[in-house]
Amino acid sequence: MAEPTLQITYVDRLDVSETFADSVEKIAFDGQVWRFEFCVTRMDEPNPPVMRGRKYPACRLVLGANAGMDLANKLRGMLEMMEKQGLVKQVSPADIILPPGTKPN
Repeated sequence: MAEPTLQITYVDRLDVSETFADSVEKIAFDGQVWRFEFCVTRMDEPNPPVMRGRKYPACRLVLGANAGMDLANKLRGMLEMMEKQGLVKQVSPADIILPPGTKPN
């Protein structure tokens, strides 16, 4: 008897809202799930010489281990494509220049 074939069809839902984020604050993996916290930055009114702002969580996303690996593979493929097109360039940590007053991760 032949093994059954699994066939999954993607069905778009137009009612799912889109969330904007301008940074990733946290990524964690506990062996079972990936946890991501995406943030958005809101700047205070300009008050030179110091510009101040706040970072707010916009989305906390939890992915199963397989979905996290799928995301990593798709991002890797996209970055490779963008590098071939000259849109991004890999740099070594020694090439990164940090703004004054910041610390490397």
